[in-house]
Amino acid sequence: MPNRLAASTSPYLLQHADNPVDWWPWSAQALAEAVRREVPIFLSVGYAACHWCHVMAHESFEDPVVAELLNGNFVNIKVDREERPDIDAIYMNATTAMTGQGGWPMSVFLTPQGKPFYAGTYFPPRPAHGRPSFTQLVTAIADAWRDRREEVTASGDHIAGELARLTNRQPARPSVDLLDVEEKALADFDEVHGGFGGAPKFPPTLLLDGLLAHDIDETHDAAIQTLDAMTRGGIHDQLGGGFARYSVDSGWVVPHFEKMLYDNALLLGTLARTWGSDQRPRHARTVHRLVEWLFREMRTPQGAFAASLDADSLDANGRPTEGAFYVWNRDQLVEVLGSEDAEVAAAAYTVTDEGTFEDGFSTLQDIAGADPDRLEPIRQRLLAARDQRPRPARDDKVVAAWNGWLIDSLTTAAMIFAEPEWLAAAETAAQHLWDTHLVDGRLRRTSRDGRVGDAPAVLEDHAALALGFLRLAAATGSGEWLRRGEFLLGLIEEHFTAEDGGWYDTADDAEELFDRPRELTDNVTPSGTSTAVIALRVLGRLTGEGKYAERADRARATLDPILTAAPRFAGWALLDHTSQEYGAPAEIAVIGDLPELLQQAWQVAPAGSVVVAGNPGDTQIPLLADRTTEGAHVCRDFICQRPVTEFSDLMLALRPPTRRE
Repeated sequence: MPNRLAASTSPYLLQHADNPVDWWPWSAQALAEAVRREVPIFLSVGYAACHWCHVMAHESFEDPVVAELLNGNFVNIKVDREERPDIDAIYMNATTAMTGQGGWPMSVFLTPQGKPFYAGTYFPPRPAHGRPSFTQLVTAIADAWRDRREEVTASGDHIAGELARLTNRQPARPSVDLLDVEEKALADFDEVHGGFGGAPKFPPTLLLDGLLAHDIDETHDAAIQTLDAMTRGGIHDQLGGGFARYSVDSGWVVPHFEKMLYDNALLLGTLARTWGSDQRPRHARTVHRLVEWLFREMRTPQGAFAASLDADSLDANGRPTEGAFYVWNRDQLVEVLGSEDAEVAAAAYTVTDEGTFEDGFSTLQDIAGADPDRLEPIRQRLLAARDQRPRPARDDKVVAAWNGWLIDSLTTAAMIFAEPEWLAAAETAAQHLWDTHLVDGRLRRTSRDGRVGDAPAVLEDHAALALGFLRLAAATGSGEWLRRGEFLLGLIEEHFTAEDGGWYDTADDAEELFDRPRELTDNVTPSGTSTAVIALRVLGRLTGEGKYAERADRARATLDPILTAAPRFAGWALLDHTSQEYGAPAEIAVIGDLPELLQQAWQVAPAGSVVVAGNPGDTQIPLLADRTTEGAHVCRDFICQRPVTEFSDLMLALRPPTRRE
């Protein structure tokens, strides 16, 4: 019999709807039930593409004996971290503080008031590797609650108080020396494999954006080497396009095979902008295949984009296996291609007899430098054969923030590569988000099959969608997208503003948790704060209103302590600082029917710039107003040079002004 999760719009919660565990979604009713029964809460947090979440579900949550133990002693709450990042954030902080590490599945035990007193991640069905079995753990916590309830409650109160104190602590704001910041960021650069640090390696997309904003050899070369290594490695789907979430090794050979929309959305923008300035054919191929993958596998019937693809799929024996959809051995190559082309493919994609993955299988890499034209028909045949395999499951919920970052990147790529179909797709996705996720003047975070969820949008949702809408305004000259982006940034100012000039992650009228989350670091995704700063910069350049740049400056100052102490986790803060300090961002209005010059302007615009297209007399975008002469009008702080119509003159106009020492 389905439990209370059956009505959810979250595919992750729906995966657990038939568990014997009596799951509740996070709600006031669930918390009230814990108070009524005077029992603790077991909070389990995960997401649909999480491999170990599936493992723990199968081992424990599908076990009737475990379910009886949980149901008799706890109110059990299941949360999709992608749907409720606010809940995930505060309890992950608690888990990390208590155990020294975090991850998913996250398993937290709470008092009926929602305060954490014990936390961990994955627990096995039998004791292993120094961890108790899940049954042992649940039994011990139930006994402690029965026999030492006051002690457990006091522990929860203390932990919650300490976490709130740490969250609200105001660090000193240092002055920012960008050269020192860049030196710190490059200190962990892997000169052999690209990337930063050792295994596991995540795509350092945001840091690459920050490094590329300062066009000097050290930062540029490190970023390009990293992008080249990733695009050649097993983390990149060499057949179908797109990138996996991370590499388990330092050489980008073996990925953790789940594919997340946010990774690919952000990498799309980075790769497109890099190709615009460097014109490397590999980057162009990677961008086109990434977009093809997005359209083929991630687009929903409503025109938005789904959240993720699972790491697991059925292998040849019908067993759920990580990576089964993506890996190959030599026999499989011969079966599809014949012996001659199989030898070419094995050499080109590093498919070895021993295998680079498990059980004699290899991930596909492109490190041999094979001729792309020779390889293309082979790639197409392998892709067609792979499409006959059982596919990984798709989490088809639509997350506002992730779609916002994609709309921004897809719009940028469309203009850099002159692909009108891409621009149309970005606008369709944006329209769906606007029509579906805005309810009674407020934004919701997720939807599925066109039905909006209940979870309120957080800071990153407002900021990322605003950024996407504003980028569309620049690309289309539409005042409607400008007004919509401005509206969302207005909601941020009205409901998220903090006392120090930054923003909280949740609105002032959102559900009150034991702490109000505020994440300022750029990890695999940019923080809501850094995204909002970038969006404000774009809005200021489109409108010419200085108040937006001033607001961005105040908010960015809250990121300076992280930028100076740990620049690897402040990539977009570095991007904004560097583009303002070194990049000489410009406002570029291309007036008239000049498609080639417009494309070139998007390709070579300095970091932080905006490029707008329009016709003489257009007034929807203030940057276009009062411009009657055809050509590219290059302005800085709305002081404009004469319009130009030749690329060479455009490059001269975009040269940074001479600095005064």
